[in-house]
Amino acid sequence: MSEQKKQKTIKVAELFAGVGGFRIGLDRAGKKSATKFKTVWSNQWEPSTKKQHASEIYVKRFGCEGHSNIDIAEEVKNGNVPDHDLLVGGFPCQDYSVARTLSQAAGLNGKKGVLWWEIYKILKNKKENKKPVKYIFLENVDRLLKSPAKQRGRDFAIILACLSELGYAVEWRVVNAAEYGFPQRRRRTYILGYFEGTTPYKNLKKILSADDKAGAKKIIEKEGLMAQTFNIITLNNIEHGVLDKNIKKISDSFNIHSKNGKSPFENSGLMFDGTYYTSKTKPLYKGKFKTLAEIILPLDKIKKEYFINIDDIKKWKYMKGAKNEPRKSSSGFEFIYTEGPMPFPDPLNKPSRTIVTGEGGSTPSRFKHVIEQDGVLRRLTPKELEKLCGFNEDHTAGESDVKRAFFMGNALVVGVIEKIGKTLLENIS
Repeated sequence: MSEQKKQKTIKVAELFAGVGGFRIGLDRAGKKSATKFKTVWSNQWEPSTKKQHASEIYVKRFGCEGHSNIDIAEEVKNGNVPDHDLLVGGFPCQDYSVARTLSQAAGLNGKKGVLWWEIYKILKNKKENKKPVKYIFLENVDRLLKSPAKQRGRDFAIILACLSELGYAVEWRVVNAAEYGFPQRRRRTYILGYFEGTTPYKNLKKILSADDKAGAKKIIEKEGLMAQTFNIITLNNIEHGVLDKNIKKISDSFNIHSKNGKSPFENSGLMFDGTYYTSKTKPLYKGKFKTLAEIILPLDKIKKEYFINIDDIKKWKYMKGAKNEPRKSSSGFEFIYTEGPMPFPDPLNKPSRTIVTGEGGSTPSRFKHVIEQDGVLRRLTPKELEKLCGFNEDHTAGESDVKRAFFMGNALVVGVIEKIGKTLLENIS
């Protein structure tokens, strides 16, 4: 009997939930499918603030049932994460090095406060309790594949080695949302993991068994879930390597003697049974490209506070402009500061730049968007930022405009999650 016939609902645990981008994308993915994603547990906790703004928005939109607003480390320690089929989350990009290993292979500890290790503990605990998490769907910044600077690729190697140890096969892809028709240039690493025995795991194993190098090429280019979701062209040969089973050794010495200082992990790849295969690829998209002009609201719907004050235009131009000027550090060190120009105003006939957390507020800034509409220079509104990320208009209503912009700077492009979610559902039957 197939997985799909046995199971009509994929139970989801959403970590680092923010305002619910993963949840919305997966809900949309299941709309026309016989199998649905159902979020049974979510966690959103921001340690740096008393008022839990994102969690409050999440509860307002989805209800409080199954939602946790407690430090995820405490929830994991106390065994409060329920059994689930799919673990999702946009986990923070930090230093994933191993602080120490415990004797007799009893486990490992990562640096204090590093949230990858909470994901690892959840997966490990569920496996040990005979309730393994079948699928993993994670999101992170693209630099994850090449961090840290002194050991390029070490952090990602640790993650892959951890997942291999727990019995997962993995696919990854760096996706720039704008290159697949979405109206925001947001480049992120997406990771899919399949536990041994699941249909995607068995399919990867079968393809690789005949000829691993040729099979890996086939998976990366056409037959893997990422390839089914986002068409690509490979730009170089498939490279491969074997991950050390000792995660502490990876932490201490991975890529430490690299001659070119580059990460071995390209923007597309897979890992199976401790061996990774990877290739540099480029998008192959033939659909419609959405532009910033298509999402902006009519000018008569814009509050005056979003218009650029004529007295501030000079400041905006300076912040956006190229610089090559002498500066002095707080310690008195003198240096020449240089940076290239930013578009001012932002072009309407292209997708937007990546939304940043500091997008809100009227203070002139290098990274905030400024557009010219009917001869008027203005900033983008929270509604427009929500649309650029694929949320419903006013999803974050109820918070300040600055905080709403912050949410979207932290968010993902919901449509990317939806597309990958649809492919996942199609491949677990």
